[in-house]
Amino acid sequence: MERNPYWGLPDPDTGHAFYDGVTRRRFLAWIVDMVLTVGLVLLAIPLTAFTGLFFLPLLWLAVSFAYRTLTIASSGATWGMHFAGIELRNQDGSRPDGLIAALHTGAYLAMTMVFPAQLISIVVMLASNRGQGLHDLVLGTAMINKSQI
Repeated sequence: MERNPYWGLPDPDTGHAFYDGVTRRRFLAWIVDMVLTVGLVLLAIPLTAFTGLFFLPLLWLAVSFAYRTLTIASSGATWGMHFAGIELRNQDGSRPDGLIAALHTGAYLAMTMVFPAQLISIVVMLASNRGQGLHDLVLGTAMINKSQI
């Protein structure tokens, strides 16, 4: 496993196995995470005495932010990412801490709220050799295959 001394993450040219299929796996993880988030929101609605229905977008945002931040901070991946066999790594190759997990989640959620930004992020993800979205490029993070660690 050769690493670029500047980057800290595996070099996509010499360690391509770290990034093979990551974009497809991210999409699979996104689907699994969306299903889980829907389930968590549906579980949260009765806990709000059904007043959560009146502020459903905010409830959705809060549940999604908490789910993604807590799971990424604890293990470097959401449950969907675990299912897909990928995990998030920092620029130095380490797992993200709570702050990076919150920043990554916040940037992801902000991009999902602005369709052009989400579209650009998807195009960048498909075009980059590390499969990074805009939020990954800003934070210096990348998804890698867990089986290669």
